[in-house]
Amino acid sequence: MPTVAEQLRAAREARKLTIHQLADITKLKTDQIRALEEGNYGVFPAPVYIRGFIRTVGNLFKLDVPALLKDVDAELAASGKFQERSLNNLPPKGPLDHLMLLLSRLNWRVVLPVLVVAVLVVIIIFSYRTWREHRAKDPLSGIGPGLYQPRNSGDTLPLPGSQPPPAKKK
Repeated sequence: MPTVAEQLRAAREARKLTIHQLADITKLKTDQIRALEEGNYGVFPAPVYIRGFIRTVGNLFKLDVPALLKDVDAELAASGKFQERSLNNLPPKGPLDHLMLLLSRLNWRVVLPVLVVAVLVVIIIFSYRTWREHRAKDPLSGIGPGLYQPRNSGDTLPLPGSQPPPAKKK
């Protein structure tokens, strides 16, 4: 029984298509088609790509796609490169994974503008309160009593209120 790669190549050659023509029709890369026809499945990152490409080419050539997929699964299992990972062997999820899952479910087109508006409101409120406190504060509250002293003279001028007021005349 021919392999999946041989069946795909034979179907393409029977329709007298080149690899470049097949790539134009299927929108696959020529390297991917060559790899499929050579049975070189190691160039693909995952079995899902291999199955999808075989399904695309098989449907185009009107081949028995379920049989092709069954055969390619057997070939992949025999090669051992694409062993499916069991979901039981995955590491346990932590709180960060749960947080990321929740964040991925958010509609960011709605959430982001709401967050921007909320941050702007907080900034405006904080700025207004700071400005109001600054405005209500007496600017001269921290200044102590002053005394005028000329530099060259040893005499000091009296401060208002430091001398007794003049006596009233009767």
